[in-house]
This record gives sequence, structure tokens and C-alpha cells, in this order.
Amino acid sequence: MLLKLLTLPVTGPIEGVLWLANKLDEQVEHEFYNEPAIRGKLMELELRYDMGEISEEEFLAAEEELLARLKIIRERRAAV
Repeated sequence: MLLKLLTLPVTGPIEGVLWLANKLDEQVEHEFYNEPAIRGKLMELELRYDMGEISEEEFLAAEEELLARLKIIRERRAAV
């Protein structure tokens, strides 16, 4: 306990940075693998393609990435 108190000025900021990094990682993971958000992006992507805002090549590339993320989500759920 005394050692922890004495080293607090050095370890405190480091632990704070590590805590913040962990929280940021959790948030990024949640946003990246949020199935409803990905489905919404797929619908938005299709609408943009239908309206001619993006090319077929752009549509296919973005769709492939989003579908790959959905596949990862499903695999993670199946593993749990």
C-alpha cells in the first residue's frame, strides 16, 4: 500500500492513459461491430448507388467491407 502511494505520481498518469486507451478501444470495437449501424450503412450505401452518387465499383467495395464486418459479428456471436 505504501509503495503504491509513493509511486502514485509516476504510475498514476500511466494508469490513467491505459484506462483511457482501453475505453477508447471498447468504444471503437462497439461502433465497428454494431450490427444495426452496419445494416443502416448498407441501406444508405444502396440508396446512394441508386441515386447515382457513387459508382458501381465504389458500391461493391464498400458493400464487401460492410458484409465482411457483419460476417465477423455473426461468427463472434456463434463462438459465445
